[in-house]
Amino acid sequence: MKKSETKTATNNGTATGAAPSADAAGAAASPEPTKAELEAEFDPNDKELCHAALKIQSTFRGHLARKLVNKDAPEDEDIQEITKKVAEELDIDLTDPELNKAATKIQASFRGHKIRKETNPE
Repeated sequence: MKKSETKTATNNGTATGAAPSADAAGAAASPEPTKAELEAEFDPNDKELCHAALKIQSTFRGHLARKLVNKDAPEDEDIQEITKKVAEELDIDLTDPELNKAATKIQASFRGHKIRKETNPE
């Protein structure tokens, strides 16, 4: 990958760096490279370039995965709110240990039923 170099200019003995906005303005004015130009610049044997491309791709895929997980979070909150509202309406104590035991038994029974159905389709 090409690295941009900062140019320094001396003006009365003081060094000043090139303004980043000047580079951005110049880049915006130049046209996009064509596919042929990009392919000519890419060498599949360049390990550093391939590693950089892999890193960019994996980072972006991670970003998408985190975005999907965060998208699902509000639904979980909505389910919790609905559960609390139903519990209040029915006057159920959600901290009751007997209630937790009963819920665990129901869940275990359903999971067993689901597994038996998957392994023994009739």
